[in-house]
Amino acid sequence: MQSTTVRINLATHKVLTRLAEETHFSIQTLLNNAVEAYRREVFLDRTNQAYADLKKDPKAWAECQEERAVWNTTTKDGL
Repeated sequence: MQSTTVRINLATHKVLTRLAEETHFSIQTLLNNAVEAYRREVFLDRTNQAYADLKKDPKAWAECQEERAVWNTTTKDGL
């Protein structure tokens, strides 16, 4: 695996060191997990914003609801 060096402040390094000791994960693993969790959070925030924007357009929202209704018939589970 390729790697690179990233500068962090001393306080963050201390937190990472303490977490690594407590969890028995390496600092690299902790950083990888933190970045992935943040990537997912940003993705969900953007998705939520896109739906909020869609709801502001009554015609587009109605079309979305109609399409969902069509797709809901494919599973027959009523969810």
